[in-house]
Amino acid sequence: SWFFVCFSMLLPPMEREPNGNGKRSFAKGLALAGVALCAVGVLALTLENEGSTKVAHFVKNVISPSIIESSTTLTPTSQSSVTAPQPENTVASPSRTVGPLKAFGALFGGGGAEEADPLASDGQYPIYTDESTMSQKGHGTTASPVQENLRWGVDRSTADRICSYNRHFAERAGYWQTIVPYIEEATATEDQQITFYDSVTGKPLFIAPKGRSMYDFLMESKVHGWPSFRDEEVVWDNVRTLRDGETVSLDGTHLGHNLPDKSGNRYCINLVSVAGRPLNA
Repeated sequence: SWFFVCFSMLLPPMEREPNGNGKRSFAKGLALAGVALCAVGVLALTLENEGSTKVAHFVKNVISPSIIESSTTLTPTSQSSVTAPQPENTVASPSRTVGPLKAFGALFGGGGAEEADPLASDGQYPIYTDESTMSQKGHGTTASPVQENLRWGVDRSTADRICSYNRHFAERAGYWQTIVPYIEEATATEDQQITFYDSVTGKPLFIAPKGRSMYDFLMESKVHGWPSFRDEEVVWDNVRTLRDGETVSLDGTHLGHNLPDKSGNRYCINLVSVAGRPLNA
């Protein structure tokens, strides 16, 4: 927009029409266009800065806080049908994108700060591992099958396929909302925490919520379709992330993917992968 304003100053004014109606000059037209673009840009940047606050307000005050949407359970299917219908297509390889406002600002010096690489560690988290963690073992990528009696009544055959024979796909979005025992435990009291254990080994993997309420944890999970954890909610003694975002246990259990957002790392995790019972249970 500043380009239009400056360029218009270099142009000579055009002659008025003979009828004296006072037609605007070409230069003035460019200047007005530049001013208009400036105003639109300021408004857009304001909306962009306030967007997250308004969305949060909408989620808490407009979207119904009711979590249970269905009491049905996931029907056991063959491996091919589990890995095909609900791929983690947006989580398997987090991509870096730059919005049009930031791209314009970066081009013309308007404040388009470079975005952080979503796969780069901030110096502490995530803690990365390599492909050796997910090497073939006695039962796919794990040494043994998932536990016999998983928590909350999640489907064991589905859990086994996702945990041990899968690297890219997930339980269907919103599946956790159909698991009534899990919902009941999570909503029993506002200030409690839930420890999520590896469905194969029974080792603790996540403890949530931390630094937020249970309501906020459940609502974020609802928005994204899968239980969503933050850095402080990860038990890093037992969890690692690969460079493509895949999040796994140190014992080779596929858990989900890391999908960073404006708030930082967000670990989008399959409930069937973290429905184990503790080792001493």
